[in-house]
Amino acid sequence: MSREVALRSAEASDADAAGSRMQAEAAEAPAAVARLLAAEGDRLAALGAELRHRPPLSLLTVARGSSDHAAHYMAYLVMARLGRLVTSLPMSLVTLYQSSLVCDGLVALAFSQSGQSPDLVAPLHYLGSQGARTVAFVNDTASPLAQAAQRCFGLHAGAELNVAATKSYICQLVAGAALVAAWQADAAFAAAVATLPDVLGRAWAQDWQAALPVLQRAERLYVIGRSTGLPVAMEAALKFKEVCGIHAEAYSGAEVQHGPMALVEPGFPMLVFAPRGPAQAGLLQLAADMRARGARVLLAAPAGTAGAELALVPAAHVDLDPIPAVQSFYRMIEALARARGLDPDRPRHLSKVTKTQ
Repeated sequence: MSREVALRSAEASDADAAGSRMQAEAAEAPAAVARLLAAEGDRLAALGAELRHRPPLSLLTVARGSSDHAAHYMAYLVMARLGRLVTSLPMSLVTLYQSSLVCDGLVALAFSQSGQSPDLVAPLHYLGSQGARTVAFVNDTASPLAQAAQRCFGLHAGAELNVAATKSYICQLVAGAALVAAWQADAAFAAAVATLPDVLGRAWAQDWQAALPVLQRAERLYVIGRSTGLPVAMEAALKFKEVCGIHAEAYSGAEVQHGPMALVEPGFPMLVFAPRGPAQAGLLQLAADMRARGARVLLAAPAGTAGAELALVPAAHVDLDPIPAVQSFYRMIEALARARGLDPDRPRHLSKVTKTQ
């Protein structure tokens, strides 16, 4: 991370000195990503080379919650850039139904912050025992999930004590992108991934305060994205529920135009993520159409985009743009929770580790 960006990030942190542990941890994402890339870069390159020389017949992701959103992002990159279909495993196939799964040629990729949940550990054990190659991306490399995997990559996010995941989620996004770059042997994409610590520093310094008066009293909203941006919309909707008590639903910019459109009425709040890329034009048109219907649209798009109230910082490659977008979002959502009189460090009914079966 450059000295200039480190100073900018520090200034933003100073300005938010009255903030929470959630805020402090999210602000650490640039340094965490720099640690991840330094520590795991060579091993990710080796796994990418192995996947090129021994291509999988099928790919499976194993994850829950924020980690599942990160897995969706990696899956989209794999499908878009490598042309290989990726499936998200319904864990109950193994944990409840004891289904017999064909694992010949399968590569299973598990994502988790804690690595503690039995419904992640048991499927990875099972898949490995049936001949699959198993990989885990986990912050706790001594966890049961890490031990269940044949190959484990640490996220290097450092201690993440806050219930709502932030820096560990961003590290998962970056790990997935770095693996795809290595698998594809795309030097330009790998170089773009390497610049993410600086980009994240700039993203953290963005001012999204315009969202606070719109959402301070909101009870429901839609969060819209598409393609590589949809996993970030899913993560944002989860955070609205977790730390702000807002009933938020995430939709693709295409899907929302079907049944969900029936709920849109004057004043209905919508957050639309419209980073660069093939999906942007459609998302900008959707934002304009929803404003015409009377919806209160908060448009997150690159600076200079017509109608944008929340500025997105571009990454060095368009496929990486969702990663700084979620970093800017994290700073806003923490401030929104406090503006609503809530403690973002103590969301209702939730704990850091959820051990589902």
